[in-house]
Amino acid sequence: YMKLSFVIPAYNEEKYLGKCLESVIRQSSKWSDIEIIVVNNASTDKTKEIALSYPGIKVVDEPRKGLVRARQTGYKASSGDLIANIDADAMVPDDWIKKAYKRFSANQNLVALSGPYIFYDLSQLTNLFTKVFYSIGYVIHRLSHLILRKGGMIQGGNFVLRRSALDKIGGFNVDEIEFYGEDTDIALRIQKEGKILFSFDFKMYTSGRRLSKEGVLTMGLRYAL
Repeated sequence: YMKLSFVIPAYNEEKYLGKCLESVIRQSSKWSDIEIIVVNNASTDKTKEIALSYPGIKVVDEPRKGLVRARQTGYKASSGDLIANIDADAMVPDDWIKKAYKRFSANQNLVALSGPYIFYDLSQLTNLFTKVFYSIGYVIHRLSHLILRKGGMIQGGNFVLRRSALDKIGGFNVDEIEFYGEDTDIALRIQKEGKILFSFDFKMYTSGRRLSKEGVLTMGLRYAL
């Protein structure tokens, strides 16, 4: 038996948050103990009002803008044995919770589970390029995590952490990281507590708006670095 807490940071996400919450609620209704937390991260639009309009959603405020601060606030407000970190513009596949429970139940040494993004509003070519990027990253993950024990591959916005391990490493690194690198930092620190699994069948649908704005190559290089 494990309780699962969704933590969803949201900064001015009135356009996307509703679809995200509906995908989580639709799936959560099949399980007995799911908690959904939206972290209103200094929003100036109707993000908080939208979150509060859905029954059963817990809304907490984090007035200091920053993704990592929002994740930490949500983690502290949660009570689950597993912490599911997703983004407000994501849509959770129907079998996502089932796969998370199955993986963590099967391996008590598993401390982090992650998988790739599929951009529902970008072209097949862009998603193909992204898949190649993930494939290269997976090879590096196998080398760094399983052989060198120097971290692992976690996709920010699509990862589940075991609370006991997250507690041991002191949560998210709010002192040094605001946005880029939060997933890499978590992987580096939490791998000391157990296994990190990156599974290509643990996918998450999300918006490619940032990728489209910054450019595929630019963002790819930034994440690689």
